[in-house]
Amino acid sequence: MTKLNRRAFLATGVAAASVRALPPVAVALKTRPARRVLELVYDKSIGAMRAIDRIVP
Repeated sequence: MTKLNRRAFLATGVAAASVRALPPVAVALKTRPARRVLELVYDKSIGAMRAIDRIVP
């Protein structure tokens, strides 16, 4: 298991919170159909790949 430092812990917490908060916001702002784009990026702070789910109008 990798060592979990403060920065990695905060990044994980923000990612988890955004996953829970993003869908209700997307429903509230749904004025026209939007696409969901899943993007994989390398996060230097945690030293691993991270998935970013974006809503593109």
